[in-house]
Formats: sequence, structure tokens, C-alpha cells
Amino acid sequence: MNLRGKVAIVTGSSRGLGKAIAIGLSKEGASVIVAARTEVDNRELPGTIYQTAEEIKALGLDALAIRCDVTDEESVNHMVQKTLEQFGHIDVLVNNAGIAFYSPIIETPIKRWELVIKVNLVGAFLCSKAVLPHMIEQKSGSIINISSLAADERDEGTVPTGVAYAVSKAGLDRLTLGLATEVGKYNIAVNAVKPHRVVDTDGMRLWQPNADKSLWQSEDLMVKSSILLANQDGKGITGTVATDREICTWHGLIK
Repeated sequence: MNLRGKVAIVTGSSRGLGKAIAIGLSKEGASVIVAARTEVDNRELPGTIYQTAEEIKALGLDALAIRCDVTDEESVNHMVQKTLEQFGHIDVLVNNAGIAFYSPIIETPIKRWELVIKVNLVGAFLCSKAVLPHMIEQKSGSIINISSLAADERDEGTVPTGVAYAVSKAGLDRLTLGLATEVGKYNIAVNAVKPHRVVDTDGMRLWQPNADKSLWQSEDLMVKSSILLANQDGKGITGTVATDREICTWHGLIK
């Protein structure tokens, strides 16, 4: 797989899974926009957009850090405009930015509920809406939504994420299917991929310090799945909502 000449935006890529995906796409030749809100290092949870971009550049690859709040339409549009000014086109969007808030519904403040929905679902809507005019004009593109098994679980799952998170990811799955139907005629692919197990990241270790980490997985399958899906357009894989293991198994990416 080769992404040389393509430009990819990865939201929430200052750390964790988003960072791994950004680095993975860049290693395949893509110029990557590292988009997130984090500009200053956090002692408990290190990582900024600039650090991710510098790690990519240190490999001799191309990256641009842009601060973006995916819940703010003006911020999203600014990020897209800066990308176009720098590179002239946008080929891939990875909607990875996400947050969770675990608490029983009766104890969940409305502001927390709304924030989870805004970041995880409205953010994907705003970013997709912002890049689509350019993808439609060039008649190609790939949008990848990072979902979760929480969208399908009836209990608390392997790691409790809260009902708001599950609702947002279920909505993201439905957004994927509807958007794929709408934009397929413009040769644009839209897919969603979700980890088949909890991904072992610094953020997850901070949030669940006492969890059984033997049941967790590395970012590897999510990165492989994202690279495969980034190579798609409307003539290829589209309208798929699946786990990373399913996608990698179906397409021979697991040895």
C-alpha cells in the first residue's frame, strides 16, 4: 500500500491511537496534518500536536501541526483552509478525536453528556462536512471514522466508557453508513473501524490503572486497517463498519 502524494488529516493525533495512525500514514508516504487541541504538554498525559509532527519529520517525512477543536465549526474550517493553503488538496480524513465520561446516567451532568456527543459525533460531522466539498471537486477521497465496540455492547464492556460514549459511537456508525451512501457517487469512500480489544495507550493506562492489560492490544491492527482504508475511494471498500481484526483478516493483513 502506498499513500505517496496524498494528504491526510488525523484528528486527536497529539497522542495515543491518533498519533500511531498519523505516524503509520506518514510512513506510507502521506503528508499528515496532526490536528488536536493539545499544544502544551501535560505531565500526567504527555503529547502535543507539535511533538507528533516533529516525530514524523524526524523520520524524514512530511507533517503539519494545526490546533483544532473539532466541536467548533470555525476552528475546523480554519484547519481545513490551512491544509489547503499548505498542500492544495485533501485526500484522507481520519475522525479519531474522542472522549469518554463514565458515570451512571442519573449522575451524568448534561454538560458532560453534551460534550461527549459533541466531540465524538458532532466533531466527525463537522470535519467531514468541511473536507467534502474539496473531495467532491477532485472526485476522490476517503473518510475513516474511529468507532468502538461500545456502540454494540449492552453491558459495560471490557472497559466502562459510559452510555454517552456508547451512544456517540453508535451514532458514528450510522453516520458512516449514511454518508457512504450520499457521497459514493463522487468516488468517496466512508468507513468505520473499531478496535476488537482495548487499545493499550498512555491515556487508557491513566484512566484504568488497575485493569488486566493482558487483554489489551497494541495499535498495530488499527494502524494497518487505517492504512488500508486510506487507500480506498468510492470504487473500493466503502460503507463498512467493522473491527480492525475483521478488516485485517478479510484483506490478508494478518500473517
